[in-house]
Amino acid sequence: MSAPERIPPRGSLTDDSAVCELLAEGELTVRGRIREASNAVLYCAVELDGRSAACVYKPVAGERPLWDFPDGNLARREVAAYEISRATGWDLVPPTVLRDGPYGEGMCQLWIEADPAQELLALVEGEEPGEGWKAIGFAEVAGGGAALLVHADDQRLRRLAVLDAMINNADRKGGHLLPTVDGRLYAIDHGVTFNAEDKLRTLLWGWAAEPLTEEALAVLSRLVEDLGGGGALAARLADLITAEELDALRERVGALVRTGRHPEPSGAWPAIPWPPV
Repeated sequence: MSAPERIPPRGSLTDDSAVCELLAEGELTVRGRIREASNAVLYCAVELDGRSAACVYKPVAGERPLWDFPDGNLARREVAAYEISRATGWDLVPPTVLRDGPYGEGMCQLWIEADPAQELLALVEGEEPGEGWKAIGFAEVAGGGAALLVHADDQRLRRLAVLDAMINNADRKGGHLLPTVDGRLYAIDHGVTFNAEDKLRTLLWGWAAEPLTEEALAVLSRLVEDLGGGGALAARLADLITAEELDALRERVGALVRTGRHPEPSGAWPAIPWPPV
């Protein structure tokens, strides 16, 4: 998605804590609306004590009800996804807070400028993905033919696949991947996550059933402890998702540690979101 205008950052925004303070306490000024989104997504400037940045504000009042996500709201699940991302140390989700805004409570997230030159998804001919790519599946192309849809065999994406498995992301599309010119990868749109039922739908199936990396297992093992009943992370999440969803999160993280492998599609529902990009 593209911004109505570019708002350059200003002031000291050197770490997530400073960014979150700006997002949570700064003055929000709506500059436009992202019309491609299915829910209300407002492009804003936020300013506090000489610091400013572009951000996205998604008010709860602008959310469409979802029959399969009857509890809570999209905004709080977006913030919960950020909390898990930050706890991993991978920082794959942009700084995100819950706050009041011009249209009531909503989530506020730092705007990320993506680098269009970085290619993470592609359609290729043949039945094999080629070096540096992982196969997702076949997709129809113009003229009635089919091509192999692939994603990059990229450590950043592999970490994201683990994060999505933890938070039970039901909608990981290509348009949610934002690589930046400094080599970072951010992922956005985490409103349909944390369901207590298994709903994982993603483009990042390239590592399905493969062993998790040692790094991922170390992170997951630490999160098992962090998500314990008396931990600070668990307390923050308890304000954002239901007790049943929090228990399901603990079970998913524990299961990943026990199996030591990336999950596979269950076959009980479409494994890839539509549209995929």
